[in-house]
Amino acid sequence: MSYVDGFVLAVPRKNLTAYKRLARKSGKVWREHGALAYVECVADDVKPGKVTSFPQAVKLKTDEVVVFSWVVYKSRAQRDKVLEKVMKDPRLGDTMDPKKLPFDGMRMFWGGFKPILEL
Repeated sequence: MSYVDGFVLAVPRKNLTAYKRLARKSGKVWREHGALAYVECVADDVKPGKVTSFPQAVKLKTDEVVVFSWVVYKSRAQRDKVLEKVMKDPRLGDTMDPKKLPFDGMRMFWGGFKPILEL
Protein backbone atom coordinates (compact mmCIF):
# COMPACT_ATOMS: atom_id res chain seq x y z
CA MET A 1 0.00 0.00 0.00
CA SER A 2 1.05 3.58 -0.63
CA TYR A 3 1.27 6.56 1.73
CA VAL A 4 -0.36 9.98 1.25
CA ASP A 5 0.37 13.47 2.56
CA GLY A 6 -2.69 15.74 2.46
CA PHE A 7 -2.83 19.55 2.64
CA VAL A 8 -5.67 22.05 2.96
CA LEU A 9 -5.20 25.82 2.77
CA ALA A 10 -6.84 29.10 1.81
CA VAL A 11 -5.40 31.09 -1.10
CA PRO A 12 -6.45 34.65 -1.92
CA ARG A 13 -8.03 34.62 -5.38
CA LYS A 14 -5.66 37.38 -6.50
CA ASN A 15 -2.72 35.08 -5.63
CA LEU A 16 -3.90 31.96 -7.49
CA THR A 17 -1.47 32.50 -10.38
CA ALA A 18 1.45 32.86 -7.95
CA TYR A 19 0.23 29.80 -6.05
CA LYS A 20 0.08 27.75 -9.26
CA ARG A 21 3.69 28.73 -10.05
CA LEU A 22 4.75 27.65 -6.56
CA ALA A 23 2.76 24.40 -6.85
CA ARG A 24 4.23 23.59 -10.26
CA LYS A 25 7.76 24.17 -8.95
CA SER A 26 7.09 22.19 -5.77
CA GLY A 27 5.46 19.32 -7.63
CA LYS A 28 8.44 19.02 -9.95
CA VAL A 29 10.81 18.83 -6.98
CA TRP A 30 8.65 16.29 -5.11
CA ARG A 31 8.39 14.08 -8.20
CA GLU A 32 12.13 14.28 -8.93
CA HIS A 33 12.81 13.12 -5.39
CA GLY A 34 10.50 10.12 -5.71
CA ALA A 35 6.86 11.08 -5.10
CA LEU A 36 4.54 9.00 -7.28
CA ALA A 37 1.93 11.73 -7.71
CA TYR A 38 1.47 15.38 -6.78
CA VAL A 39 -2.03 16.90 -7.08
CA GLU A 40 -3.31 20.43 -6.40
CA CYS A 41 -7.06 21.14 -6.50
CA VAL A 42 -9.03 24.36 -6.10
CA ALA A 43 -12.48 24.26 -4.50
CA ASP A 44 -15.33 24.08 -6.99
CA ASP A 45 -18.26 22.73 -4.96
CA VAL A 46 -17.36 23.41 -1.33
CA LYS A 47 -19.87 25.08 0.96
CA PRO A 48 -19.61 26.15 4.59
CA GLY A 49 -21.10 23.56 6.91
CA LYS A 50 -23.16 23.82 10.06
CA VAL A 51 -20.59 22.05 12.23
CA THR A 52 -17.45 21.79 10.12
CA SER A 53 -16.30 22.14 6.52
CA PHE A 54 -13.28 22.97 4.41
CA PRO A 55 -14.06 26.73 4.50
CA GLN A 56 -14.45 26.65 8.27
CA ALA A 57 -11.29 24.61 8.77
CA VAL A 58 -9.12 27.24 7.05
CA LYS A 59 -11.14 30.23 8.32
CA LEU A 60 -11.88 31.15 4.71
CA LYS A 61 -12.25 34.85 3.94
CA THR A 62 -14.57 36.17 1.21
CA ASP A 63 -11.71 36.87 -1.21
CA GLU A 64 -10.14 33.41 -0.84
CA VAL A 65 -10.59 29.92 -2.21
CA VAL A 66 -9.85 26.54 -0.58
CA VAL A 67 -7.02 24.46 -2.04
CA PHE A 68 -6.84 20.72 -1.34
CA SER A 69 -3.64 18.91 -2.28
CA TRP A 70 -2.03 15.55 -1.87
CA VAL A 71 1.21 13.76 -2.58
CA VAL A 72 1.41 9.97 -3.05
CA TYR A 73 4.43 7.84 -2.12
CA LYS A 74 5.28 4.13 -2.26
CA SER A 75 5.38 3.86 1.54
CA ARG A 76 5.79 5.85 4.76
CA ALA A 77 9.52 5.08 4.75
CA GLN A 78 9.88 6.34 1.18
CA ARG A 79 7.85 9.46 2.06
CA ASP A 80 10.20 10.24 4.94
CA LYS A 81 13.20 9.96 2.58
CA VAL A 82 11.52 12.11 -0.08
CA LEU A 83 10.59 14.81 2.44
CA GLU A 84 14.12 14.93 3.79
CA LYS A 85 15.44 15.55 0.27
CA VAL A 86 12.70 18.05 -0.58
CA MET A 87 13.36 20.12 2.55
CA LYS A 88 17.05 20.35 1.62
CA ASP A 89 16.45 21.11 -2.07
CA PRO A 90 17.83 24.60 -2.82
CA ARG A 91 15.18 25.18 -5.50
CA LEU A 92 12.57 25.47 -2.75
CA GLY A 93 14.66 27.50 -0.32
CA ASP A 94 12.86 30.82 -0.71
CA THR A 95 9.44 29.16 -0.90
CA MET A 96 9.80 27.93 2.67
CA ASP A 97 9.83 31.53 3.96
CA PRO A 98 6.32 32.20 5.39
CA LYS A 99 6.62 35.88 4.40
CA LYS A 100 7.01 34.92 0.73
CA LEU A 101 4.13 32.45 0.46
CA PRO A 102 1.10 33.49 -1.64
CA PHE A 103 -1.18 32.33 1.19
CA ASP A 104 -1.41 32.44 4.99
CA GLY A 105 0.61 29.42 6.13
CA MET A 106 -0.81 29.71 9.64
CA ARG A 107 -4.21 28.55 8.36
CA MET A 108 -2.81 25.62 6.40
CA PHE A 109 -3.06 22.12 7.83
CA TRP A 110 -1.59 18.83 6.69
CA GLY A 111 -0.91 15.29 7.72
CA GLY A 112 0.30 11.88 6.62
CA PHE A 113 -2.22 9.14 5.90
CA LYS A 114 -1.95 5.38 5.59
CA PRO A 115 -4.56 4.15 3.10
CA ILE A 116 -6.97 1.51 4.36
CA LEU A 117 -8.42 0.81 0.91
CA GLU A 118 -7.06 1.23 -2.61
CA LEU A 119 -9.17 0.21 -5.61
